[in-house]
Amino acid sequence: MAETILAFDYGRRRIGVAVGQTITASASPIAVINNDYSGPDYEKIAALIKEWRPNRLVVGMPAHADGSASDMQNYVNQFIETLAVFELEIDTVDERYTSLEAEAQLKAARAAGSRGRINKE
Repeated sequence: MAETILAFDYGRRRIGVAVGQTITASASPIAVINNDYSGPDYEKIAALIKEWRPNRLVVGMPAHADGSASDMQNYVNQFIETLAVFELEIDTVDERYTSLEAEAQLKAARAAGSRGRINKE
């Protein structure tokens, strides 16, 4: 069965959002959600859910390299609890090496001269 999935990469200032389809086994970034002292922009999240009508949500779960809980896990768990209001299945994915992998790819791109300054928006 083909599924549409919205994936969230939670950060204390920004939350990256990507959409993926199981039929193509691909994903693309679609938005950055502001996250400040008042919390994530749930109106924007609701609008994305309405637009993409995902079958489920996936949230990256940060951990230390040894698998132990990171400081961010409490924030991510609170975010997951609030996403429950959308009444969609919510899965987590281990992302303990994704930041290191992304950093290595950016360094390689810069060394090759194909990447300039990073715009996190």
